[in-house]
Amino acid sequence: MLSRRSLILQLSSTALLGTLAAHARYATAADKTVKIGINLPFTGADAHDAELIKDGALLAIDEANAQGGVAGYKIDVLLLDDGTATAGQYDPAQAATNARKMVADKEIVAAIGPQMSGSGKAMSPILSQGELATITPSSTNPDITDPKFAGQYRPKGKPIYFRTVTTDAFQGPNMANYYADVLKVKSVYVLDDSGAYGVGIADTFQAQAEKRGIKVLGRDQLNPKETDYTTTLTKIKSLNPDALYYGGVAQAGVKVVKQASDILPKMIKGGGDGLYGAEILRGAGFPAAEGWYATIAAPNILENPEAAPVIESFAKKYGQQPENYSITAYDAALVILDAIKRVAGSGKEVTREAVRDAMQTGHVKTIQGEIAFDENGDLQNRVISVFRIVKDDKYPPDDVLHQYKYLGVAPQSS
Repeated sequence: MLSRRSLILQLSSTALLGTLAAHARYATAADKTVKIGINLPFTGADAHDAELIKDGALLAIDEANAQGGVAGYKIDVLLLDDGTATAGQYDPAQAATNARKMVADKEIVAAIGPQMSGSGKAMSPILSQGELATITPSSTNPDITDPKFAGQYRPKGKPIYFRTVTTDAFQGPNMANYYADVLKVKSVYVLDDSGAYGVGIADTFQAQAEKRGIKVLGRDQLNPKETDYTTTLTKIKSLNPDALYYGGVAQAGVKVVKQASDILPKMIKGGGDGLYGAEILRGAGFPAAEGWYATIAAPNILENPEAAPVIESFAKKYGQQPENYSITAYDAALVILDAIKRVAGSGKEVTREAVRDAMQTGHVKTIQGEIAFDENGDLQNRVISVFRIVKDDKYPPDDVLHQYKYLGVAPQSS
């Protein structure tokens, strides 16, 4: 029989070994990390909207890490800027460089971004070769996920470009339907900013407008680096269309909004989600921005009561209100976190290939509803929301949540 002293020593040793084992298990879990890349244009005309998107994604990741990570994995983040001072906005060449950097970092199992479709077109072939999936909360050009262009944008075959928004195959045409059905527009002039997104959405808007019997009186392409568009806007004034439609982002968009205020003050003016954001409100200001219509390629999540806790957490953490694409970025992170959790739970190694496959088959409950993808990586929900800029003096003039008045869902094409 053991003496009382020997028994105590044995029990103490057992307890100590158990404690050491527990610490070892904890250390092993804490040492397990995977990384998510985030690529957005933090330099240039869209920097503030990029910040709001980044903050939405980081909020979801920080919440997961605060709860101990995902299936034993801590989530690290690599932030990359695809905006350059030379371009004055997003720069596809820098986006391609960032894609190569993410592919080379073997700890990165998935990415969020880009914000802009021009960057998406530059990044996709590189990400495909590296079998690294990305999920964009705002890039809407349909070519990137169109199977007709699979050889160009996903040369390895499997979809790697996922979205928590729909595409301009719906955003442009549905706004043309809104022009026809709700605003009763009979004639329109179309502008684009020469970028992949701007040209694409203007093309799809114009095609549907013509199909709906709206007379397109002309189309011009703007150089985003030029400062003066008054010649083009004066020409449009002489043609006297019912409406103007602008496809493009903030670098040219801010100048279009400001200058059209003087030259086309009473004309119906609108565009896509390139006109939805704090940069338009900040850069153009009031009264120039007043009355412009804009769409987003998603439901209006900010007015969903289920979004209130996330909006509150966002405002508390970052000291400003989110925009809708902050929430689609939050949801993009949820999709990746869900994929990591399911891969780890299955006993497989958490590799980028396994995470991609899990993202493809996911059905993730988010604030905007269930997120699921078709065989090309496109979001199955194809709602387009319409807003109008209407100044609310009770809130800061660049507060997207309160300065864009939600008007409803744009009519879908049959």
